Amino acid sequence: MDFSLIDWGDIWQATWETLAMTGFSLLFTILLGLPLGILLFITGKRQLLEQRGIYRALSLVVNVLRSVPFLILLIVMIPVTVILVGTSLGVQGAIPPLVLGTAPFFARLVENVLREIDRGVVEACQAMGASKRQIIFGALLPEALPGLIAATTVTAIALMSYAAMSGVIGGGGLGDLAIRFGYQRFQTEVMVTTVAVLVVLVQALQFSGDRLVQHFTRK
Repeated sequence: MDFSLIDWGDIWQATWETLAMTGFSLLFTILLGLPLGILLFITGKRQLLEQRGIYRALSLVVNVLRSVPFLILLIVMIPVTVILVGTSLGVQGAIPPLVLGTAPFFARLVENVLREIDRGVVEACQAMGASKRQIIFGALLPEALPGLIAATTVTAIALMSYAAMSGVIGGGGLGDLAIRFGYQRFQTEVMVTTVAVLVVLVQALQFSGDRLVQHFTRK
């Protein structure tokens, strides 16, 4: 392999595109998935707003969306993506399927994190006369912060791998570069380089997430 043949400008451009896809998608995933996860938790059995019908409906939607392989979701979403952002290509075209593919996953993680909180926290708040809003935003979410950061880290890493996968349909980024040059033009050095960059990015995300969890964990 001759790494001197690599156009490093393309590598850096693809890296920034991957980071942009991951960052914007993570933002929208949190905006959609966090409220959905909270709603799943509070409408569950023996919770603050127990509503079995609502919980089952939301749980079904989440499970169905999580069951669709992301590559298929990318293709199925093309007409919807064109309507939403005007194109199915590049960074913009990759964001809607990325969000739809990971928001249900993040919501389920949020639900599981909230379930891990000691029920005594809720009971203590109720004994002090706290409202449901105060319990959720003043007690549950602050108590769950380290777990939520860990869930966000896991989701960000999944998003980065999905962002690379979006290169199959011209989504841009490192995945697109690996497919167009590394696979279709048999430039093995490009494939190896893109994989190495993705590994470094994932390690950086995991390290940052772990440090934040340690910082916010109460000792």
